[in-house]
Amino acid sequence: MAENSRSRTGSPSALNIRAAASASSAENGRSVSGGQQGATVTGVARAGRDQQPFTVHIDTTDGHEERITARAVLDASGTWSTPGPAGANGLPALGERAAADHIAYRVPDLKDPSVRARYAGRRTAVVGSGASAFTALASLADLAEGEGDGTHAEWILRRGITGSTYGGGDADQLPARGALGLRARTAVEAGRASAVTGFRTQAVERDGDRLVLVAEDGRRLDPVDEVIVLTGLRPDLSFLAELRLGLDERLRAATALAPLIDPNAHSCGTVHPHGVNELSHPEKDVYLVGMKSYGRAPTFLAMTGHEQVRSIAAALAGDQAAAERVELTLPETGVCGGAGLFDTPDTAQNDSEDGGCCAAPATVRIGIGGTRGASGGC
Repeated sequence: MAENSRSRTGSPSALNIRAAASASSAENGRSVSGGQQGATVTGVARAGRDQQPFTVHIDTTDGHEERITARAVLDASGTWSTPGPAGANGLPALGERAAADHIAYRVPDLKDPSVRARYAGRRTAVVGSGASAFTALASLADLAEGEGDGTHAEWILRRGITGSTYGGGDADQLPARGALGLRARTAVEAGRASAVTGFRTQAVERDGDRLVLVAEDGRRLDPVDEVIVLTGLRPDLSFLAELRLGLDERLRAATALAPLIDPNAHSCGTVHPHGVNELSHPEKDVYLVGMKSYGRAPTFLAMTGHEQVRSIAAALAGDQAAAERVELTLPETGVCGGAGLFDTPDTAQNDSEDGGCCAAPATVRIGIGGTRGASGGC
């Protein structure tokens, strides 16, 4: 199950929210564990009481509607279609929708000539502080170096710059991820990007063909030509409205999982291994897996999703011992604590340069045959 594969409409594809292992059609006995490429899921519901199968409503690529039945449903549709807005309060900034022609919510592919032309020789504001923002800053810095004068990035940060702002760097056991932060640091230090700190975006105003970002404290930035908003992603739960999901009210992750992945306390490498028990909902045999399982938390790693699905598949196959024996070694990020969902004073943030609480990664076993431990958590 590809976690972020989507139909052209941006809705979850039937390949991703589909019957789990050993699911079958109650109507004609045919297997529905395979996927239909390009089909769009419009809803999931029980056919009756808890012991009844699920019905999955889909729109097919040829314009027809179809219902399939399944014993269990795994939603691995990701969060790609629902990016966060520029507004610091979690809602679109005033004027953000009206300025949509100059705002992007994806890292630009500067290998595409048309995209490259959009940003070359222009000033671009990059809103966000995670790996996606690092990637955008590094890409725009490379563009500035190749295109000459005029190409510049304004990096908009809600917080100040601390030792962990640029990620784990050389201490990150995922070298490519650590390198992203180092490239962003280089872009700022070389003058190809400027960091604007403590800026909580409230409004986006037009100034001719350009945009002006306005902060809650009244600060106004110099006009920019384009804005790239990379403030995280959110799960689309609209087509699951008929199911009884038990979700944390803040993270929108399963209630048992939410404390283990809280980005205010955990980085990617300090999340406890977890499986079927932590991913269960009041609606039996429904699971949100992969990036979608983390809700609004930005600390997901793909290897975590692989272990989630293995555990759930074992449970559906009747091997509860294997399902509860979750083993996973996560790479250390080199940063204590995650990006967080909400602002905290700089003095309250964990700073890796001050020692912090990160420890070396360890294989952790929970459930049958093992004890629960920490993997360098705070």
